[in-house]
Amino acid sequence: MNALEELRQAQKKPANMIPKFAIGDTVRVHFRIIEGEKERVQVFEGVVIGRKGGESPDARFTVRRVAFGEGVERVFPLHSPRIEKVEVTREGSVRRAKLYYLRERSGKAARVKAKERSTSAKAK
Repeated sequence: MNALEELRQAQKKPANMIPKFAIGDTVRVHFRIIEGEKERVQVFEGVVIGRKGGESPDARFTVRRVAFGEGVERVFPLHSPRIEKVEVTREGSVRRAKLYYLRERSGKAARVKAKERSTSAKAK
């Protein structure tokens, strides 16, 4: 194993630190920002429109949100030490692996349907 691969494996976060989320879910990513000598946590909330790399050290995911009428997308490395945490706020139900079609849509057309609860949960 070369030095780069060893570094990637060392930076990989344990599975219990990364929540299970899928394409179409709305997530809040708490990302550490360094500005000069100061450090703060910035929250980026949006819909996961793509994911690449699975659980490998190179894995990354793309989050999209609309801010002030303008679409903003950000790619986050899944195992980055700058990611404090990832919260899943809403689970979405989609039938695609990548949601790039949301880029052309706005307003109600850009919504992702919420995942339905199982029938056994409704009976309780």
